[in-house]
Amino acid sequence: MNDAPPTDDAEWTALLAAPGGGVVPPGALGNLFAPLFTPPAAADGCIVIGRLAQTLDGRIACANGASQWIGGRGDILHTHRLRALCDVVLVGAGTVHHDDPRLTTREVPGPNPVRVVLDPQRRLPATHKVFRDGAAPTLLVTSTPGAARHGEAEVLVQPDLPALLKDLAARGLGKIFVEGGGRTVSAFLAAGCLDRLHLTVAPIILGSGIPAFSLPSAGCIADGLRFQWTPHVIGDDMLFDIGLHRARPGICEGPQAP
Repeated sequence: MNDAPPTDDAEWTALLAAPGGGVVPPGALGNLFAPLFTPPAAADGCIVIGRLAQTLDGRIACANGASQWIGGRGDILHTHRLRALCDVVLVGAGTVHHDDPRLTTREVPGPNPVRVVLDPQRRLPATHKVFRDGAAPTLLVTSTPGAARHGEAEVLVQPDLPALLKDLAARGLGKIFVEGGGRTVSAFLAAGCLDRLHLTVAPIILGSGIPAFSLPSAGCIADGLRFQWTPHVIGDDMLFDIGLHRARPGICEGPQAP
């Protein structure tokens, strides 16, 4: 088990300045984030890391969508560090609808990533912060053709997630942080588009609410996806670093739409 608590500015500054190619400074943060500094193994040229924070009983929100805050202070810092280390932070329409996030690096030093919002039906109004605050470039990814802009955001029509990753890589955006929500992370998992998953488990039991993952029903345990993980302590929570390497659950078949 590794301990990755909030660290001093010197360690984080050294990590931000790391040149890539697998060379990272020693320390708890270097150990945790080292996979982001390796060359991408997938043909699309991207490294894709998903992230969810859940309760001990596997819930990411109450039934009404309330999710602030399941993870503690350590998990919030971890999320902002992932934003700073990646070229893109990507969320689904449900996250924007319920939380209206800015998706910036307010809690840590580091650059704001390009913000990507998946909204296949173009149902989100342009009044949400990511479409109007000017804090970072924003892409609205949809399956529904229409206007080329949505507020301040560029609109990108893409049929599926593999095509989206190729498009982002062509723009020089190769480190993709899929921040949520559960349906969006599940869609990347089902499509075999996740290199790693960071799953925070908080010491909370809800007993009801929205599950972390949405996948087809499994008929037996072997239908699931078994993996190895490395636990890290972040404040009062446990973070599990999971290497998926684009593995796809056997119960998931066929193309996956955004």
